[in-house]
Amino acid sequence: MLLDGPGCSRCGRPAVRPVDDCSACRGRRLGFASAAAALRYDDDAGRALVQGLKDGGLRGLAAPAAGLMALVIPRPDADLLTWVPADPVRRAMRGYHPPQLLAEQLSERWRLPARPLLGGPLWRRPQRGLTRERRRANVRGAFNAQAPVSGRVVLVDDVHTTGATLSAAARALRRAGAESVSAVTLARADDC
Repeated sequence: MLLDGPGCSRCGRPAVRPVDDCSACRGRRLGFASAAAALRYDDDAGRALVQGLKDGGLRGLAAPAAGLMALVIPRPDADLLTWVPADPVRRAMRGYHPPQLLAEQLSERWRLPARPLLGGPLWRRPQRGLTRERRRANVRGAFNAQAPVSGRVVLVDDVHTTGATLSAAARALRRAGAESVSAVTLARADDC
């Protein structure tokens, strides 16, 4: 299901009417100023698309997936796009990095430059299956900017679950000088 209805302008959670913050993000310190996603991850079609791109080796899905993102998510008022970095081990195993492919495709559609701005550890335990607290701990300090950053940055990832990875990466961008960071993802889990 497309997430093209009302939602929380802060964390992107679907809502009955537009809200500035919702019960899921109110009181939480998020590293990003806003988040948006194109699809619900928890329905069959959303999960199949993400898993095909992420785990199925179907890198060709990046173009139609980014097309959906550009259809549902308005072009952000930003200066450039970047992506949550992969650890080199997983990138080598896949042969590509889904968030990077999505960012490159969105760059063409939104006419915004896309550049790698973040680095991370050689290997990091996957977030899948971890509790919210363990996810936060797993990515705390995991990312670093590779050079000073300026302007308004859009951070791209494939799935927004608890927001821990997006927040950690956004904090690294802000520490490096980003004026603001907004997050966009292909899909968003219901249990964020």
